[in-house]
Amino acid sequence: MRYTLLLHYPEMSLDELGEEGMAAGQEAFRSYAAALHAAGVLIAGEVLQPSSLTTTVTAASGTLQVQDGPFASTKEQLGGTFVIDVPDLDAALAWAEKAPSVQWGTVEVRPTATHVVDGQWVEG
Repeated sequence: MRYTLLLHYPEMSLDELGEEGMAAGQEAFRSYAAALHAAGVLIAGEVLQPSSLTTTVTAASGTLQVQDGPFASTKEQLGGTFVIDVPDLDAALAWAEKAPSVQWGTVEVRPTATHVVDGQWVEG
């Protein structure tokens, strides 16, 4: 079963984090991605640009609105995702516990309802 691990954590600039902190974080995520890949469960991974570069689009009010920045105004922002294919929720949770960002943020584990392969919708 496919799950998406949504990594939420406080955003920090290079100035706030420092070069050593940034390098350590990048290495932790590289190692995590390599472990997912070595286990044969990694489908995809994305590290997102800062939320300040986000543009939000909605027409929920009946009128198209395009807004700079993320919709949610919280301390934690969505920083990246990993899509994994594992047997069950317990396995997905075991991988979520190993995500580096679980130490300073949250990892949301959400099962996939549908996904697209070669332009075709696939259930589950």
